[in-house]
Amino acid sequence: MMKKLVVLTGSGISAESGLKTFRDSGGLWENHDVMDVASIDGWERNPELVLQFYNERRKQLKDASPNAAHTGLFDLEKHFDVHIITQNVDNLHERAGSKNVLHLHGILTRVRSTGDPFLVYDISYNEIHMGDTCESGYQLRPDIVWFGEPVPAFEEAVRITGTADIFAVIGSSLVVYPAAGLVSYVPGNVPIFVIDPTEVSIPFRSRIEHIREKAVKGVEILKEKLQKQYLS
Repeated sequence: MMKKLVVLTGSGISAESGLKTFRDSGGLWENHDVMDVASIDGWERNPELVLQFYNERRKQLKDASPNAAHTGLFDLEKHFDVHIITQNVDNLHERAGSKNVLHLHGILTRVRSTGDPFLVYDISYNEIHMGDTCESGYQLRPDIVWFGEPVPAFEEAVRITGTADIFAVIGSSLVVYPAAGLVSYVPGNVPIFVIDPTEVSIPFRSRIEHIREKAVKGVEILKEKLQKQYLS
């Protein structure tokens, strides 16, 4: 039976595809204060700005491509039961071929009704504007979990994490909660690999291997290590 590899990915894995996040420049995301474009308060203050911001992010995503870290995780599906839990709102994991991807914070290519959260629509890379409504007449908004909102997918992420045989963290600083708290649900005997060029703290864990590289190089090293430890 294949070992279950659960991978938590953050912005670092998409950075090498040219996608920036607010952590690149001290709380600014593409020159916007993150609380203006990624919080429920920001939406209520200026929904036009928020819609424009995410329209631009979709354009940027359309022109981006998965990098070797994304495709490397897909390659691992040949030998492992790979489940990806991502903090990212892009679709680069899916475009690389990964089959089991859970988006903690939503995804850019979907919108949902402001009046009924269960009315969700795939819009690909198209724009949405004020006046675009669901069939019930409510304004559409990005299907993104903003600061100040609950994370509906977290319970499923906890369930997946608790069934891991191997756990990896790629490109996440583990400072944004509740996602950062997922590591506390990794079973105690399960090894954790952390791919990040900077220090990432995981308290109370002994079986941690830190690969101090960016995502592309780090995933290449991870594949080699998993090959030796589990497939040789």
